[in-house]
Amino acid sequence: MTIAAYIPSPEQAVWHLGPLPLRAYALCIIAGVFAAIWIAERRYVAAGGRPGAIGDVAIWAVPFGIIGGRIYHVLTDPQLYFGDGRDPIDALKIWEGGLGIWGAIAFGGLGAWIACRRYDIDFLKMADALAPGLLVAQAIGRLGNYFNQELFGRPTTVPWALEISERHRPDGFEQFATFHPTFLYEALWNLAAAALLVWLGKRFALTHGRVFALYVMLYTLGRGWIESLRIDTVNHIGPFRLNIWTSIVVFCLALAYFVWAGRRYRESPERDVSGADAP
Repeated sequence: MTIAAYIPSPEQAVWHLGPLPLRAYALCIIAGVFAAIWIAERRYVAAGGRPGAIGDVAIWAVPFGIIGGRIYHVLTDPQLYFGDGRDPIDALKIWEGGLGIWGAIAFGGLGAWIACRRYDIDFLKMADALAPGLLVAQAIGRLGNYFNQELFGRPTTVPWALEISERHRPDGFEQFATFHPTFLYEALWNLAAAALLVWLGKRFALTHGRVFALYVMLYTLGRGWIESLRIDTVNHIGPFRLNIWTSIVVFCLALAYFVWAGRRYRESPERDVSGADAP
């Protein structure tokens, strides 16, 4: 018996419950959202926060994040939806894949800020509570790329290579059958970073948004490397893909905030969710 030295891709990404299509991509996004809310709620309540506050914030942050993620994706890859042979209506088909993390974070953060203002919640404490859960959510969400057979890396024959069906291979790569499973690399990186965030938050009693800043730094470090492996069609600025430049800029901004907040709040005795015993 021969065991295939690669990861097989799913045969389908959509199942039908009567007339209702169940799409793996959407299910992964939904599962990730619920995981993030559950983790953040435990962390926030363990630190003395009001039960249900994270759910109140999520009602605003989640739809803002989905809309922002889609807007970023469409704006940074307009050639996929506009021009000869393209149907602009496809830009609305989120269920087919395509959510830019930077737009999701920016718009989701705006929605969370609005909710925090409405419900009198400390925005920075909420962000610190949410940070590890966001990474877990992103790890789960990447499984949607696996089902859609998208956003994979360069051709490879390593034992953990991902098999991609011919209809999903980009132009110029039709002769290759297996590729780097970047969805798996990013999912594992995100889970490891989530565990590291929890440990660092407790070990150094990080407060005032510094756990969230660390989340951004850790994520961008991994994303920059993973992005360099991908072969999907995207815009470039000079030698690098747009998302690599974005990762560099966002990393620097998060690092600057982390240093600034550390100096400003170094003597603050206020308890924060980053030191909670919850995961």
